[in-house]
Amino acid sequence: MKTNKKIQNSAAAMLNLLILFSASEKTTAQNNAGIVGIDHVGINVPDLNKAVLFFHDVLGFTPVTQLGPIPLDAAWKELNHINPKTGAVTIKMINAGSGASIEVFEYADNKGSLTHPNTDDIGASHIAFYVKDISAAVQYLKSKGVKIIGESFTTPSGDTAGESWVYFETPWGSKMELVSYPNGKGYEKSHPKTVLWSPKNAEVKKVAADDFDAKKNTAIVETHLKIWNEKEESKRKSLLNQIYASDIEMVDRHFIANGIDDISKFIVKLQTKNPDFKFTSKSVETNHNIVRLYWQFGSKAKPAVVSGMDLFVIENGKVQKLYVFVEK
Repeated sequence: MKTNKKIQNSAAAMLNLLILFSASEKTTAQNNAGIVGIDHVGINVPDLNKAVLFFHDVLGFTPVTQLGPIPLDAAWKELNHINPKTGAVTIKMINAGSGASIEVFEYADNKGSLTHPNTDDIGASHIAFYVKDISAAVQYLKSKGVKIIGESFTTPSGDTAGESWVYFETPWGSKMELVSYPNGKGYEKSHPKTVLWSPKNAEVKKVAADDFDAKKNTAIVETHLKIWNEKEESKRKSLLNQIYASDIEMVDRHFIANGIDDISKFIVKLQTKNPDFKFTSKSVETNHNIVRLYWQFGSKAKPAVVSGMDLFVIENGKVQKLYVFVEK
């Protein structure tokens, strides 16, 4: 028994040591490479001007910089597997909103393959663009004459549950993708240590002048309290849409709710569990577009069974982020 215990302890110690070395090697690799993230994605096109027009006029992106035409010497062509007879390259960098930029190449007198790789060919790739409403985005692209490949599909289960996607084809034949998950993906519900980056979370929101209005922000907080006390679903949803952003994120100590529907479901559960309880305000403090609400939750006889503080981030007249702190 003692021998077995020693073996188990030794095995556990060795496993911990391996995990430590593995984590250390990963950290060292990241530090040595110095990689912060993806800067841009490069694609070759047959006609630079037509491609830029598509990205600008149809997708709404902004062309920023241009380089070339640049003559390529024989050594560079050989090193990069470019046909010796292909001409100079012209490069345009395009700002694609909240995400990596797109670098568009056009080779003059291109002698390389003019056939797009098949989907299952090695090296085949595509760019995916996040959209808030995939149905509306598909209808818009169709109105612009863009070919949609198949129908949009929503993943019903697994890590990507809740994600909708569909492919489309550019005027020059490249395959690209629309993707949307306004209420997050399935794997996020288990609160993983690592969450995939998403342009929907990095979207730049403009703060309006009215967002600094203390009276308006106090009114938003008062409506927030009405929402959490309202038991009639239609009235509650109307108020939710009035002051909450559609992709609002509510961060609690134990969970994260994404979107109005998630929050509404949580409110229903809370009301069902505590039918006689009500939220009341203790105090409200405003600082530009940040607001703190100190609240209590309880019955008429005991109004402060639970106390806490909500922190609001208000942009464009709506609550974008809601952080909930509950006193132990």
